[in-house]
Amino acid sequence: MAVAALGFAFNANAQDGSATSKGSILVEANTNFGTGHAANTGFTFASRDGFTEWNIGAEGGYFIQDDLAIKVGLGYGDTDIDGVETNGIFSYKAGAKYYINSMIPVQLDLNGFSTDGFSPMFVGLQGGYAWFLADNIAIEPGVRYDLDLNDDAEGGDTFSLNIGFSLFF
Repeated sequence: MAVAALGFAFNANAQDGSATSKGSILVEANTNFGTGHAANTGFTFASRDGFTEWNIGAEGGYFIQDDLAIKVGLGYGDTDIDGVETNGIFSYKAGAKYYINSMIPVQLDLNGFSTDGFSPMFVGLQGGYAWFLADNIAIEPGVRYDLDLNDDAEGGDTFSLNIGFSLFF
């Protein structure tokens, strides 16, 4: 039954217009190629020299007008880098994503993470290309830059590459 409802939602959006039309819903899962900082609302797994880092998360949004979505994201993970184990890293993201010509996504957001009284914050900017495999499914390779905002994030500016997988309802 759930599969039938999901299929109906996919087909309804495809018939109503563009995937990025006002009223559409966006669900994303992203990667950071196993790098980046801990403010991660995507999927990451890295293991080197016996130390492991992992994260799981997702983002979602609502198109308030054609091509413009308001988004939020959540993530959770653990790290064990150089023998320093950090358990329970909660990540968050809130921002907006605009699709230029319905296929070039540009995003601006506030993001960060919290663990053991440590709460760095960043402003993130990303851009890429939405390659639509179907009317409501896209792969979005892109680049991202995060600028540190507070003392906890000191020196935490990061540049990363990612691949996003997007579903539009």
